[in-house]
Amino acid sequence: MVPVFDDWHSVPAEWTGGVVALGNFDGVHRGHQALLAQAHEKAAELGAPLLAFTFEPHPRGFFVPDTGPFRLTLAPAKTRLLAEHGVKAVLAQHFDAAFAALPAASFIEDVLSKGLRARHVVCGYDFTFGARRSGNVEMLRAEGKVRGFGVSVLDPVMREGEIYSSTRIREALRAGWASEAAELLGHPWEIEGIVELGDQRGRTIGFPTANVALGEHLRPRFGAYAVRALVDGQESQGWRNGVANLGRRPTFGKLQENFEVHLFDFAGDLYGKVLRVALVDFIRPEMKFSGLDQLKAQIEADGRAARRILAAAP
Repeated sequence: MVPVFDDWHSVPAEWTGGVVALGNFDGVHRGHQALLAQAHEKAAELGAPLLAFTFEPHPRGFFVPDTGPFRLTLAPAKTRLLAEHGVKAVLAQHFDAAFAALPAASFIEDVLSKGLRARHVVCGYDFTFGARRSGNVEMLRAEGKVRGFGVSVLDPVMREGEIYSSTRIREALRAGWASEAAELLGHPWEIEGIVELGDQRGRTIGFPTANVALGEHLRPRFGAYAVRALVDGQESQGWRNGVANLGRRPTFGKLQENFEVHLFDFAGDLYGKVLRVALVDFIRPEMKFSGLDQLKAQIEADGRAARRILAAAP
């Protein structure tokens, strides 16, 4: 795992003096990947380290705290994906009132130039920074020339006339279009969380499930999904096929959101383990059943559908 730092003051000297990739990188989608590829190429050219500069919590969550869960990737998943695309260290800058109030000029002079000693900075065309988003790429380019660091600005990355964006991916997931979201991301979308103790009703009807904590993840469309899951500590055994249900379990009058995952042909204790669950495809919307018999029949049907989908999926 790459090293992660939570404040620009704490970045060791060995990770300064290199290339800095700037952005929120929520989802690390294909647009982000193009930016990281450019940054990786520049780092190789300079023989310098590549540092990704992102923010935790996401600034949107800081400024609009009651916005509801919207994250595509939480910090551990984002770090892992950034590493897969050539990043050698991550600065997940703690985003609080003090940092939000930092003037744009100070971000360039104190953080990028003096603090990180950036030799080159890479960002997207719409990157803004500083108090009240007063800094933009034109300012960054101009000030970079004065302070001696280069700036590369990535143009919009398009697919069929549409810009790759985290917003578009959120829309796809909220519609239940898991495969469309995966195409936009360049990888399946995952929910990663700790398996918590549930009411254990599933095992009484022959379908034991792992209740995965949703945390701050975006809530996709409620319903049943064909999934693949990776168990923490069992990575060598690979991804396991399964079926999952996301919703409020209206049959039992529940109000709390639950993400329940049933792994096919699996026996073992998952409580307390971290489970990575990749949504492969949507099966059906959330339903309310008249009783356990109808519920069990639908779960069996969902399992068959999931097996068919997963057999045909890459």
